[in-house]
Amino acid sequence: MDFHLLNILLVEDDLTLGEKLTDFLKSFGHDVVHCGDGDKAFEAFCDGRFNFCIFDLMLPGIDGFTLTERIRRRDSYIPVVIISKRNHKDDKQKAFDLGVDDYLVKPFDPDELLWRIRAVARRIHAPLPSGNVAAPLSIGKFTFDLNRQMLLNGSTIRRLTRRESEVLKLLCTRKNQLIKREEILMQLWGDVDYFHGRSLDVFISKIRRYLKEDNSIRIDNIPTVGYILKEGKS
Repeated sequence: MDFHLLNILLVEDDLTLGEKLTDFLKSFGHDVVHCGDGDKAFEAFCDGRFNFCIFDLMLPGIDGFTLTERIRRRDSYIPVVIISKRNHKDDKQKAFDLGVDDYLVKPFDPDELLWRIRAVARRIHAPLPSGNVAAPLSIGKFTFDLNRQMLLNGSTIRRLTRRESEVLKLLCTRKNQLIKREEILMQLWGDVDYFHGRSLDVFISKIRRYLKEDNSIRIDNIPTVGYILKEGKS
């Protein structure tokens, strides 16, 4: 299957594993820069032109959580996949709350990493239908510019992350209709994993805060079922 070739920043302090993964990913045509600690990785990111990141969590210098947070401040859209021995629920939740796209527990088969990279890349690079630019959506007194991932309210502009934009787009296009959690999770994450579900809850909370200036808009949660974006006084 053809998919986008990537410029990958791989951050792994295990030199043997880092070299193995670098060679493996390069064999599929990707460009890979391997760094062994968090500080050097952040410098490389700032100096380079990467479009995909793979981070370990336990690193010399800044750890993978901090690295993800710093990179997210500079680039809200770049995909991040975590590879780590840490299999605790709290670690996974924290990673997804920071906006990572996937989390793979060591040890793993390199083929599985490749499959996950391909799945994330397909979502990131999926073209707009018919190559058309999507028209802005109206939400109360807000305008949602899908193409630039911006929420506008008069002269106030809020730039959304890619995932926030995807969630808000689903809610807007089905305004005043119940959207099941499973449907959102399958469309945006490709499964109904518990940790992706927790991430969805976080994104919904953030979007609620963004829209709170207009009290004619609300996002209702139907517990264990789904969400409804409602517009208009009730």
